[in-house]
Amino acid sequence: MTAAGILAGEQLLARFHALDRFLLQHQALWRPRPFMQLQLPWEREHPQLADWLRGRSVEQADQAQQQPYALAAPAPYPQLATAAAQLAEVGPLSTTPLHPAAQRLDVDVPGRKWQQIEAFGSCLHVADPTRHWLDWCAGKGHLGRRLLAPGQRLTCLEHDPALVASGQALSQHHQLDATHVQQDVMAAALQLDPSHTPVALHACGDLHVRLIQLASAAGCTHLAIAPCCYNRIASPHYQPLSQPARASLLTLDLHDLSLPATETVTAGARVRRQRDQSMARRLAFDLLQRQLRSCDQYLPTPSLPSLWLDKPFADYCRHLAALKDLPPPGQQDWAALEQAGIKRLAQVRNLELLRNLFRRPLELWLALDRGLMLQENGYDVELGTFCPITLTPRNLMLRANRQPVDNSVGSSPA
Repeated sequence: MTAAGILAGEQLLARFHALDRFLLQHQALWRPRPFMQLQLPWEREHPQLADWLRGRSVEQADQAQQQPYALAAPAPYPQLATAAAQLAEVGPLSTTPLHPAAQRLDVDVPGRKWQQIEAFGSCLHVADPTRHWLDWCAGKGHLGRRLLAPGQRLTCLEHDPALVASGQALSQHHQLDATHVQQDVMAAALQLDPSHTPVALHACGDLHVRLIQLASAAGCTHLAIAPCCYNRIASPHYQPLSQPARASLLTLDLHDLSLPATETVTAGARVRRQRDQSMARRLAFDLLQRQLRSCDQYLPTPSLPSLWLDKPFADYCRHLAALKDLPPPGQQDWAALEQAGIKRLAQVRNLELLRNLFRRPLELWLALDRGLMLQENGYDVELGTFCPITLTPRNLMLRANRQPVDNSVGSSPA
């Protein structure tokens, strides 16, 4: 494979087919979830790799997360890592410096989020100047305000009325030509104005798919999306968007779709410690609930407030058992059970390293499905990254342009 570059034209379909073959061929390795299963089916086929991973510490797993493709693990890990890295390779989109911000638009915006906005905006150059930006699922409209240049207008669509009010106040404070509209973007009657340029930075699941559908139907000339949270969909299974994806034998449920979102690079040390403690306790409770139910199957438990971690471990298990209507645990060797959870955390975190090799290939497969759908609707599509992965793991961006279409679609609240 050549050096990393953006994907465009026929490259979109070629890479999609290559990823599709790879994911289908190795689905027995990435579908099983170590957190939910005491023994993974692939361990019988690759016992040396399984034993090696199970013998490592949590700290070693965390270090490997930084460079998962370079881990010197037994076969078939290195071979899979090489293939996954090549298939997931995609380069940065071309950039044009944004016009200087006339006001302090970054006030009260988290620094990392503002850097993402700046990076996303620098990739939005188009052949003809945009007259009207449409900030989709805008929140307070920070992205749209940063894009707004003299002579341009901005519409921000947001469902949360509090965010709409805050965004409108900010735009008025900065004396910007911006309108903030409370809008359920999933509403059936919504239509877009073809003269608008829609942008969406990390709109989740169904929300960014809806934008692609409406922008294509309206004939919007330009469109840019950084997809996020592919598992935030109403259906229990993924609904393919493009013809190649509909023809694929790959089927994805919500657990599969959540795989790309498991990559995080922004958590601080305290958050990581709290996450590890929570996971270790959940894994220990999983061992307990299998005993209490006389059933060797995973039992989902709800998200718990962080204050639960302040409880003594025995109380944590008793209260969680009651919450799930399980028999009272009775007398247990709580110290041994807690240590079993800690040991299992290390095993799970290391076993996940194999599954995580397929995280970026699956994310790229999903992004390409969106790009191919746009291509089928007459757009010239480019898929690349808009920022380093250290700024956000969700750094893929679709940039779509097409010739203006004579479209009589009426304007909407947008």
